[in-house]
Amino acid sequence: MIKQKRHKPEEIILLLRECETSQLSQEQFCQRKQISVATLHRWRKKFGMMDVADAKRLKALEKENAELKKMYADAMLGIKVLQEALEKKW
Repeated sequence: MIKQKRHKPEEIILLLRECETSQLSQEQFCQRKQISVATLHRWRKKFGMMDVADAKRLKALEKENAELKKMYADAMLGIKVLQEALEKKW
């Protein structure tokens, strides 16, 4: 089984720009870069109009969002525990 490489958003944007300026067809470009055409289309859908700074900001926002979701889940768990404790006392 071949281990697949995970590309960073910055690398993806550079590859997309290179594909746009390349004289090769999409299929030829993808073959040279060892990615599938479907992957190229998925990347275009997600990163199409971004530049590198936008991608870095997106990554930071996704990280912040994950932290906030974790904090929210912890708070909800704490509330649930307190509610259960209050029900048992009375």
